[in-house]
Amino acid sequence: MRISELAERVGLSRATLLYYEKLGLLQGTRQTNGYRVYSDADRQRLQLMQKLQAGGLSLRECRTCLDGKLDPDLLTRRLALLDREIAEKKASRDLLAALLGQSSLKTWHQEVERVAPDLHRAWLMSQGFSRSEAGLVALVSKDMNAHDTYMADFMEVYAELDRWGPGTEAATQKALALVPFDPDIILEIGCGPGMATMALAAATRARITAIDTSEVALNKLRSRVAARGYSDRVEVAPVDMAALPIPDRLWDVIWSEGSAYIIGVEQALADWRLLLRPGGVLVVSDLVWRTDNPAEDIRDFWTAEYPKMTTAEIRVAQARHAGFGVLGHFDIGPEGMEAYYRPLAARLDAMEPRLAGTRVLEDLRREIAIFQAGRAQVSYEMFVLQRN
Repeated sequence: MRISELAERVGLSRATLLYYEKLGLLQGTRQTNGYRVYSDADRQRLQLMQKLQAGGLSLRECRTCLDGKLDPDLLTRRLALLDREIAEKKASRDLLAALLGQSSLKTWHQEVERVAPDLHRAWLMSQGFSRSEAGLVALVSKDMNAHDTYMADFMEVYAELDRWGPGTEAATQKALALVPFDPDIILEIGCGPGMATMALAAATRARITAIDTSEVALNKLRSRVAARGYSDRVEVAPVDMAALPIPDRLWDVIWSEGSAYIIGVEQALADWRLLLRPGGVLVVSDLVWRTDNPAEDIRDFWTAEYPKMTTAEIRVAQARHAGFGVLGHFDIGPEGMEAYYRPLAARLDAMEPRLAGTRVLEDLRREIAIFQAGRAQVSYEMFVLQRN
C-alpha cells in the first residue's frame, strides 16, 4: 500500500509517517517509479506501536520495545510516572469538583490558609465574604461552599452555651486588675453571649459597647444586660470586628477574649491600636503552645486548625513590635479550658441524634478529644497591653 493508504488505515497523517521513517520506526520500500510502498507487516508494526504509546512510552522507547525484548525496568519507571500523573490529575479534578460545590473543600482551605493566609482571606473576600466571614471560612467551616450549612449547625450547638470560648470570670477580673486606671469607656470585640461583658460591667462603672456578628449571642447578652439592670451603660450591637470605624472618642480599653484569631492576632494588634487613646489598654486572649515539642497528633491537629498559633513569648514580641507595652500576661488555667469544653461536650451528647453524620459534630468531637489528650500542651493566655 502507498503511504496515503497506510496513513488512512492507521489514523495518522502522511507527515507523521514520514517523520517515523526519519526516526527509523518505519521503513518503506521505494519502487522504481519513486513511490514508497508498505506491507501489512508495516501496518501491524505501527498499530502495535500505537498500543505501546497508549501506555505512556515515548517513540524512542517504543522502538526499543519493538526491536527487542521488553525492558521491565523501563516499564516500571513509566508505570511509576503514570501513577504520579494520575494522582495529580485526580487531585486537579477533585479540586475543580470541590470549587463547583460537588465535594468538600476542607483540606484545600486548610492548606491554603497554612501557606498563604493573607492571600487566602483576600481571595475569600473577592468571592463575596466579609473580612470576618472570610476568617470564619478559613478557621471554622473550612469550606466556602458548605459555609452557611456548617455555621447553621455550629450556631445551633452554641446557642445554649454560656461560653463560646475558654475563660472564667476570675481570669477576666485578674486581667482587669492589671489595667492601671479606671476606664470610662470600653469596647468589647467578639463578646459572644456576654460572660466577660457581665464581669466587666459588675467590676467597673464604664460605659461598655459589646459587639459581635451573631444575633443569637447578642440576644442572649441583651437579656443578661436587662436582667442585671445594666441597660443604661451597656450597649449591644451587631458590628463586624474587621470593619470597626474610628470613633469620635478613642476607647480607654478594648477587650477581646478568644476572638482576635478570627482576623489574626497580629492584624488585630495593628487595627485595634488605632482605636485606643494614647495609654489605652488592649486585653486579648489567645490559644498558645505550652511546649516546644508537642505530641505529633496534637501538633498536626492545631497546625491544621490554627496555623498561626504560637507561644506566649512570641505574642508578647509581636505586641511590642505593634506599639504596645506589656502590662502583664498569664495562663487562664485548666479551669478556664474546662469551663468551655465541659459544657460543649455535654451539648454535643444531647444533640448527637440531630447532628449525626454532620461535619460540625465530627470537628467538635475531635477538638474535645485533642484538648483532653493535650491538656498541658496548649491553653489560653491573657495579654494586657498598653498603647505606647
